[in-house]
Amino acid sequence: MKNIITISRQYGSGGREIGEKLSKKLDIPFYDKELITRAAKESGFSEAAFENVEKKATNSLLYSIAMGMNAYGNHDIGFTHLSLDDQVYLAQSNVIRKIAMEGPSIIVGRCADYILRDQADVIHVFIWADLAFRKERAVNLYNMEADKAEETILKIDKRRANYYNYHASEKWGRAENYHLSIRSDYVGIDNSVELLADYIKFSERG
Repeated sequence: MKNIITISRQYGSGGREIGEKLSKKLDIPFYDKELITRAAKESGFSEAAFENVEKKATNSLLYSIAMGMNAYGNHDIGFTHLSLDDQVYLAQSNVIRKIAMEGPSIIVGRCADYILRDQADVIHVFIWADLAFRKERAVNLYNMEADKAEETILKIDKRRANYYNYHASEKWGRAENYHLSIRSDYVGIDNSVELLADYIKFSERG
């Protein structure tokens, strides 16, 4: 097996759980928060810097303006003239490329599908689900307040989309960016794992 699998996902769709279960089934490394820990160690930035960078992308236009101003108008960040957020993104990208060179693995989020878009042995997956399913998971599994669940889920998805759209210059969730899109509320979490495992076997035959 030579494949790297990237998983992008709507909040509450079970994408992380599917990735974890698939990594155990295939016995290959899994990277989500683990990637942050490694990127922090290798780059010298704090883990908080990596965790916070996506959270800032609450508004697409304002985020782009702020990043542009930092990139070209801030002279306190050294000769690179890059904002801290852009430096963190580049450090994270370097770690993702290193991971991909080390062998099979599963990487969740972090624009990994875009960063590895030119690498032949990568399978890009998008996990999505009906909002009601995601609300139920958010309340029951993540202890989210029921009356705020929908608003919070949509806000997180928007943040992820803005972050991705800025750095990737593509649209988050668009079908053409992925090899496979799975609706987890329809297929089921465990069945999604099996489906992915079968798809990987199928792709290796080619």
